[in-house]
Amino acid sequence: MLLVTGASGGLGSLVAAGVAGRDDVVLGTRAAGVPGARRVDFDDPASLPPAFAGIGTLLLISAGYGEDDTVVARHEAAISAAERAGVGHVVYTSLSGDGDHLPYALAHRWTERRLRASSLNWTVLRNGLYAELLAHLAAPDADGRITAPLGDGKLAAVAREDLAEVAARVALDPAPHTGRVYELTGERALSGADLAAAVGASYAPAPLSAARAALTASGAAPFQVPMLVGTYSAIAHGFMDGTAVRSDLPALLGREPRSAREVYTASVRAPVPGR
Repeated sequence: MLLVTGASGGLGSLVAAGVAGRDDVVLGTRAAGVPGARRVDFDDPASLPPAFAGIGTLLLISAGYGEDDTVVARHEAAISAAERAGVGHVVYTSLSGDGDHLPYALAHRWTERRLRASSLNWTVLRNGLYAELLAHLAAPDADGRITAPLGDGKLAAVAREDLAEVAARVALDPAPHTGRVYELTGERALSGADLAAAVGASYAPAPLSAARAALTASGAAPFQVPMLVGTYSAIAHGFMDGTAVRSDLPALLGREPRSAREVYTASVRAPVPGR
């Protein structure tokens, strides 16, 4: 039996859709009222033993944004509970190897180390940043300008649907992937100028300080400001263009990945709910 955690989240919901109708898959979520789902709340370790009972494979989708100690505590609770429950294999969605300069890399690398030291079989899926994320980080403003501080850098972004497809495939048949670490980055890195051309905008990158001020004024949580500014900085300074890693994405998909440029364009042009 496979348990998919975070099944109500962005990535988890796509995995859930991909495995819908299977009687060997159960969904886990902290959200209330999801029919047939088990309650999985990493902030409430008491919820984990009943959720993990009878589970052979755990697809551990990274437990969301937070301060490092919060995320590490969540993942520690999940891995320890999996060990005690006799789970055979954990597939973990981590962060791409070229993301070590990102402010949120530490919790991912800690979790990878914890899995290596555990009694579990494991597989690590090092996901690149989502192409959909670019629609939030680098959307055109009302004047048709993209001012995101990406400098001359590029991002090897990935369609979230592709990452969900890989996660489902690996988790449904994990044995051939035991002890493997897969890099899942995009095939074509996109620059700010590329994004502007895709949606008919102009590109006029602002300094990082302007992005920090805007994020602070937006009401973002304190930990989110350095997280997002650090993401901009890593892209702008050439650490996220995919050249530092070799992507396993096409091999695991068995086809060419979706176009990150097309995903970005569709995300930017998607109607805003309620309008």
